[in-house]
Amino acid sequence: MTRISASEDGEATKIMMNYYESFVQGGFGFLITEGAYPDEMYSQGYLNQSGIANEKHIDAWRKVTGAVHQAGSKIIVQLMHAGAQSQGNRYKSEIIAPSDIPAKGEQLPFYVGEGPYKKPKQMTKEDIQEVVHGFAEAAKRAKEAGFDGVEIHGANGYLLDEFLTDYMNERTDEYGGSTENRVRILIEVANAVREAVGTDFVVGIRISQGKVSDYHHKWAGAEKDAEIIFSSLSRAGLDYIHVTEYDATRAAFEGTELTLAALAKKFGTVPVMANGNLEDPDKAEQLLMRGDADLITLGKGALANHDWPQRILTEQPLREFNPEILGPKANIKEQELIITND
Repeated sequence: MTRISASEDGEATKIMMNYYESFVQGGFGFLITEGAYPDEMYSQGYLNQSGIANEKHIDAWRKVTGAVHQAGSKIIVQLMHAGAQSQGNRYKSEIIAPSDIPAKGEQLPFYVGEGPYKKPKQMTKEDIQEVVHGFAEAAKRAKEAGFDGVEIHGANGYLLDEFLTDYMNERTDEYGGSTENRVRILIEVANAVREAVGTDFVVGIRISQGKVSDYHHKWAGAEKDAEIIFSSLSRAGLDYIHVTEYDATRAAFEGTELTLAALAKKFGTVPVMANGNLEDPDKAEQLLMRGDADLITLGKGALANHDWPQRILTEQPLREFNPEILGPKANIKEQELIITND
């Protein structure tokens, strides 16, 4: 989880190197960064967010990827366009979204935001193509920076997810209306990224229903939406789909026993990662044994336990997630850079 700028501050880059190395030392086999903004236009989501938008970013990230590789692991960068959930951008004063509808709720104080989200500008078709191009160019920079792959952030209420969200997308063109239309930009981004980086580079996508600004959201079309979204994405040149829910083991919709990850397996043809309250190893193993997913990832569980794999292997107790890790500002704390055996 990247929570400090790696762009222009040499000391910040050293912190990032130590931060990611600590997870490798703790036994994690691969790492996925938190969202890095892909362009120097509308994508940045909050001040001090890491980017992969220019040459300085490439140089800084190259040191981080080198440290992770030397420590014996792999690292994937997550490409995130904030859309209507942007609450801090050094390049632009306005924000963009599928329609001119603000995100629900309030901005996040630990990302230095306050008050309601701003009203965005509705994207033109030219804006959409610039976004698609921006993801592709960022993927090329990621490859140059030494990453082992990229993950397209299509989840949690950020721009690509806003196209999927019925109440955030009131467009009447080919990017709005039906679920097939609303998933179109995600497919275009996936295809453009794959073309940009070739076949020898990992490309995945992150998908969710809930959002930073709307925790309880469910797809209006329920399982039918899942079928359209996951089958379409599986044909878009992706290597995996990374599904995240608050609890990955809960049923995705009323009237079904299947989790969202299981629906991705049912309707898709690529490997599925599951995320969401899986730090309990028994819970994670049950999900894997049922065949709901091929891999699991950890968020808060990993932030609390940079050595989670080693703790599970040696049967040590897990630390509970401490909200102070994120607050009052979501920067990397000194205690996160130290692995202890307590």
